[in-house]
Amino acid sequence: MSSQDTKFNYKILLATLLALVIGILIAFYYNNAQSKNKIEFLEDQKQILVKDLSLMKAEVDRLSVANEINDLEMQASNYKLTQLEDSIGRLNFDIAKLREYKKELRTMELRLDSLKLKNNSLRYNNSILADKYNEAKNRMENLENKTASLEVLEANLRRQNKKISEELKIKSYLRLEDPEGSGFRIRGSSAIQTNKASTVSRLKGCVTIQEDLNIIKEDKVLYLQFLDPNKAIIADNATTINVNGNTYSKRVVFVFKGDKIGVCESITIPEGSLPSGTYTLNVFENEKLLTSSEFQLK
Repeated sequence: MSSQDTKFNYKILLATLLALVIGILIAFYYNNAQSKNKIEFLEDQKQILVKDLSLMKAEVDRLSVANEINDLEMQASNYKLTQLEDSIGRLNFDIAKLREYKKELRTMELRLDSLKLKNNSLRYNNSILADKYNEAKNRMENLENKTASLEVLEANLRRQNKKISEELKIKSYLRLEDPEGSGFRIRGSSAIQTNKASTVSRLKGCVTIQEDLNIIKEDKVLYLQFLDPNKAIIADNATTINVNGNTYSKRVVFVFKGDKIGVCESITIPEGSLPSGTYTLNVFENEKLLTSSEFQLK
């Protein structure tokens, strides 16, 4: 082979190597540029993920502070978000992992939307409960005010009733006049008035009740008390009436309709058992002595 052919072959080999080097450089440059674009894209996606996660975490924290979501769900969401933030901080710019993070982020967004819906429902229920609470509180305050007014009214009524009762108690006693005591002897079926003590077998007490326009119809009780000259109580057929420690000769029960009437009642005693002297007739109502009179038996 001639030297000229050898030089030609060297030139071809050199040109081929140069073309190969240039091709390698072009491919390296293209790959480098493409990798740089991918890195920039991944960096942008990383910033977006970090921003979205920060917003989601802030929202979960807000709901946690407001105490408006379930504690277990809130803790789980916080834990998951923290894991995602830590993972993104160590991101090695892998496209498959980016897709995985995006999928997880989407899941968290759906979960956050669910929490927001639950939170809105809780807020609505809280609003209804607040309205009912305020309504119940207002009703309670009104009832308390009415109760206070009723207590004042009741106290006034009690004072008025007490005053009226005291007035009625004072006015309830019968007004009596013309009390009279006398002795009688019995002959056959007739009672003959007498002042001879040895023949008296019956003592009679009478009194006039004055008119009272405040009374329409009431049951009344009067007690007659006959005293002998020694101020001893005379019994009716050896029987006396005892009321609250007080002793009477006779009880008189009648219906008083407010008109002026006379009331008389007698007691029976053994004939000849009374001595001569001054006798006393006392008339009581509710243990209160209303009137009294004296009469003589010889």
